[in-house]
Amino acid sequence: MGAGHAHVLYRESGSPVHRLPPEVKITAMVLFTVAVVATPREAYWAFGGYALLVAAVAALARVGPRWLLGRALIELPFVLFAFALPFLGTGERVEVAGLALSVDGLHGAFNILAKGTLGVLASLLLAATTTTRDLILGLDRLRCPQILTQIATFMLRYLEVLVGEARRMRVARVSRGDDPRFLWQLRGFAAGVGALFLRAFERGERVYLAMVSRGYTGRMPAVWQGAGAATAGQWAVAATVPVIAASIAAAALVLQ
Repeated sequence: MGAGHAHVLYRESGSPVHRLPPEVKITAMVLFTVAVVATPREAYWAFGGYALLVAAVAALARVGPRWLLGRALIELPFVLFAFALPFLGTGERVEVAGLALSVDGLHGAFNILAKGTLGVLASLLLAATTTTRDLILGLDRLRCPQILTQIATFMLRYLEVLVGEARRMRVARVSRGDDPRFLWQLRGFAAGVGALFLRAFERGERVYLAMVSRGYTGRMPAVWQGAGAATAGQWAVAATVPVIAASIAAAALVLQ
């Protein structure tokens, strides 16, 4: 279980952000997001401050803006919904470029775009500087329910095994002349999914019994956790971001 598992979003680097323990980065990201969400939508200057804060962390982590913005396209469906709000909103309307747009809809669109984008960028920075294994380890150190961290750990460990099994099943099916590509040919695919589920279930039972016979008690051994938890100094360094964000949010609430 000690093998490292990276993910497609992780960017190998020796930056100060990469070296921080995962639990402090998770906490900082969550608190930053809470501060962003708590900010009134009319406080435009506050969102500019948050954007500068994200840019500073990205520069410190050596994550380029092109990489960040390219991965942030995942929020495109929400962006399209936000652009529709000024046209669908009710109440007072204002004319912009010959179009009568809802004032409340404009505020709502900006609120979704600003908060959603900042949340996505913060999550991407966390993923870019922390391996999947370390994310699970950080959640474990933050006392996340054991059942969740254990499920995530086993999923991470055996996902590649299941993907390989599915690939072999597909090759076997295609070699026998079955290659479903249309709706009326999905029977073979559905049967394959069912067979994969049964194989995964049976493999999981065998793995669990093997682990119990070797002393597994429901929690990963200490050797899996690697180095010790974060020090007070590391918590203080990571707290810089949420403290600044909380200060911006508090100022926005006061000036509202």
